[in-house]
Parts: sequence; C-alpha cells; structure tokens
Amino acid sequence: MAHNNRTAYVILGMLSIEPNRTGYDIRKTVETSVGYFWSESYGQIYPTLKRLAAEGLIESSKPDSAPRKRRQEYSLTDAGRACLREWLAAPFQNDPPRNEFLLKLFFGLEAAPGVSAGHIRELQERNRSMLNTLLEIDTYVRAHPSHNPHEPYWMLTLSLGIAMARAALDWGESALTQLSTVGATGAESPLTTNRSSIAGEA
Repeated sequence: MAHNNRTAYVILGMLSIEPNRTGYDIRKTVETSVGYFWSESYGQIYPTLKRLAAEGLIESSKPDSAPRKRRQEYSLTDAGRACLREWLAAPFQNDPPRNEFLLKLFFGLEAAPGVSAGHIRELQERNRSMLNTLLEIDTYVRAHPSHNPHEPYWMLTLSLGIAMARAALDWGESALTQLSTVGATGAESPLTTNRSSIAGEA
C-alpha cells in the first residue's frame, strides 16, 4: 500500500531495525540518526502510527485491556515490511529545495556591504559544527562497532554527510575570497547580464 506521507516510511523503516518501539522511542531515534538529513514532522508520528496500525502495517503489543500507564509499543507486520520494501525499490524523489541562504545570496547585490559575507561566515560556522558532530559519530562508531547488519548502510549515509560538509566548507572559503573582489572590480554578474542563456534562447 503506497503512502504519500513519507512519515509512514520513516516509521516502518525504524521498526524494521528495532521492533517493540513506542512513538517516543521512534522520535528520539529519528533525532539521532536520519534527523541529520531528513526533517521529520514529529507531530505526524503519533497519528501516522495509528493509521499504520489500522491498515495492518504495524501492530501494537498493548492489548485494549492493558493499563493506561503501560507503554504502547509497535512492531512491523509482514504487510508492513512488504510496503517498506516496495517503497525502497521505487525511484527516489527529492523535494525541490527551499534554501533561504542561497536565495539571499542570489539577490545579494541589493544587500548592504558585508551582509552576504556575514551570511557565508555564519554558514561556515554551522558547517564546521555539523562536520565536527559527524566526525565524532564516525570516530565513535568505528571504535565501537555494533556488528548490526544495518551498519554499513548507516556508515554510507554518514560518509556522504561528512563529504558534503567538507565540500561546503571549501566552497565557503572560495566564496569569501570571490566576494571580496566583487566591490573592487565592479564586475556585473553573468546571471543578470546574459538573460538569454538563462531563458534557454539560442
């Protein structure tokens, strides 16, 4: 059964790794794993859990007669695993990005002097912080291998994050150097002077 709400697949995926998890468990695991590259709406987790249970894709370990204080834990059903595998096999669809930093940089000519450079420096600090965090995770995991069969795939996502953070830092240094020459040269941007190429005209 296909879902447009990809929160469903986040839940199915998490339960495929470790069953008998509560909504809170799933939320905390998301924060410390896929949360580094997938922004999840936590307000959708609990209603999605109920919907997946109603559809038979997950099952609750808490019977209806159980005391209220008992944790409601969920596990993947065979139908849920089949649904997850169907989604994993389908072509991936990355949503169009909405990057406010790039948007402000694109219109940077209208900003006061130093504003764009300040934004780049702030981005550099964020990327340094992210890189340090990812490197700490990488060091810890390599020093404490879990031998979990999922681990090679986790490490692949981690290594791409590290590579992207390093590339972004390299770009930032180059961008600051280039930006420092813009005011001195007074050169116009090719993006604004060559509109025909942007429009795809011959």
